[in-house]
Amino acid sequence: MHLGFPADETEKQIGFSPYPTPSKEDNGEGNQNSGGPCEMGITKKPFKYMECENREHKQFESMECGRSFTDSGNLRKHQWSDTGEKPFNCMECGKSFIESGTLRIHQRTHTGEKPFKCMECGKSFSQSGHLRVHQRTHTGEKPFKCMECGKSFSQSGDLRVHQRSHTGEKPFKCMECGKSFITSGSLRIHQRSHTGEKPFQCMECGKRFTESGCLNAHHQTHTGEKPFQCMECGKRFTESGKLRIHQRRHTGEKPFKCMECGKSFSQSGSLNAHHQTHTGEKPFQCMECGRSFTTSGNLRIHLRTHTGEKPFNCMECGKSFTTSRSLRIHQRTHTGEKPFKCMECGKSFTTSENLRIHQRIHTGEKPFKCIECGKSFTTSGNLRIHQRIHTGEKPFKCMECGKSFRRSEHLRIHQRTHTGEKPFKCMECGKSFSQSGPLR
Repeated sequence: MHLGFPADETEKQIGFSPYPTPSKEDNGEGNQNSGGPCEMGITKKPFKYMECENREHKQFESMECGRSFTDSGNLRKHQWSDTGEKPFNCMECGKSFIESGTLRIHQRTHTGEKPFKCMECGKSFSQSGHLRVHQRTHTGEKPFKCMECGKSFSQSGDLRVHQRSHTGEKPFKCMECGKSFITSGSLRIHQRSHTGEKPFQCMECGKRFTESGCLNAHHQTHTGEKPFQCMECGKRFTESGKLRIHQRRHTGEKPFKCMECGKSFSQSGSLNAHHQTHTGEKPFQCMECGRSFTTSGNLRIHLRTHTGEKPFNCMECGKSFTTSRSLRIHQRTHTGEKPFKCMECGKSFTTSENLRIHQRIHTGEKPFKCIECGKSFTTSGNLRIHQRIHTGEKPFKCMECGKSFRRSEHLRIHQRTHTGEKPFKCMECGKSFSQSGPLR
């Protein structure tokens, strides 16, 4: 039965009329609140058709929730979303969908069809919406603006996720450990830490990863490719995300703020790790020795102390390191680069940490205090060494004679009494010494 306008495509496929046909029981009177099976055996939920003076305002109303629609097809889709019914099945993988159009888009994942092509760069997409979003990378258009901080985004979804950084909302919760996440994708990746799943494998060396992004970054260790360059200093990166984080060193931007103490960070990961200094939480535990860590990344690095893995190799001298950061710092011994400069005296350093420690000479700051005697130190390392005076601990032992020392450098000097090594030579008389002190 039709009312002077064509039935929609879905209606033709499943044999519905826009409103229920009369049943035998009502003698053709047409009970508009009754439902019944269609030709394909899909049960129609009750709805009411309302004829209005203006044809454009004909409405199909759901008897379940009272919501109205301009055509029967939209009403049916709405009813399926209520019941969870998904009548359109993919013959390839069995996945079901509410709409035939969504099924068609899904089928392109099997066929590889990408009918929507960017005229600017030639890249193709399976959906027109994906093409539209991509085109904004060429135009620079970012139509979705955050009312809180003014930051703009090319996709509404990106804006929604960003807004959670202001509200603190983390709607996706891990059923295994209770940890919550801003995005469903972050939750899925986290869940792999429980299951051990690493679905992304490098075809070059066989190494597996929990995230596609980690695999892409890893690929570049084989190719040496660093396609993302900082326009400020020329430094190159394997990932656009790492470039963005790096650029904050130039701008001083720290968009991630702790609601507890007001401290700001350039990376969300640094903020998450910082949060745990307030809670004391260290959710990532080493199964080998029981030590716990605030981040999964720190746990991964720690595990290498057990396995001996040093995946980052220096192309200059062959030395290997457990972290990419340690490799970068080491490479500066070859290049002579000292990118961190003290504004007070002009002295430069290979690491930001060494600069911070140096700056305490100017400020007089000694933030590390001994609980035993109250003495303060500029570095945590010096405090640890000092504490051995109180504990009597001497962890550095000579394999030759068994004598132990509080500091590794004291052991090295002692070992010269066994080897006879005297590396410090007087330029005046030629005499050599095992320590620099007597030479001075």
